[in-house]
Amino acid sequence: MEEAFAPQAVVLHLADDIDVSRGDTFVRSDNQPKTESEIEVILCWLDNKPLVQGNKYFLQHKGRLLRTVIREIEYKLDVNTLEHTEVTDNVKLNEVVKAKIKTAQPLVYDPFDKISDYGNAILVDETSNSTVAAVLLS
Repeated sequence: MEEAFAPQAVVLHLADDIDVSRGDTFVRSDNQPKTESEIEVILCWLDNKPLVQGNKYFLQHKGRLLRTVIREIEYKLDVNTLEHTEVTDNVKLNEVVKAKIKTAQPLVYDPFDKISDYGNAILVDETSNSTVAAVLLS
């Protein structure tokens, strides 16, 4: 086949002998995604334990699982008024915040507002393996 698109399953035969594995990304040369380790995100907190700046999690984005730390919580977002409020304590269940995260390796992604299917992820607790946040990548 000359061309494939979602949701087709295909096998690619590459001209060069390179290591490609689950979670790797193929893109067109004229449509490059972002590749960063420090990322601004919107988090919807889903856990009963509060989110605390400095905590470590796994970021699961498509087939990749990356160690991640919450670097900074910038503000809480009121979902009714879209007003930004200062974070004075921990982030609790169902609160939405803008934050900065740092991943152990660079993440290949597109911002959510550009390609929503490739601009989302989840945060997973390292010890319980439970999903603790829905993530929109900026």
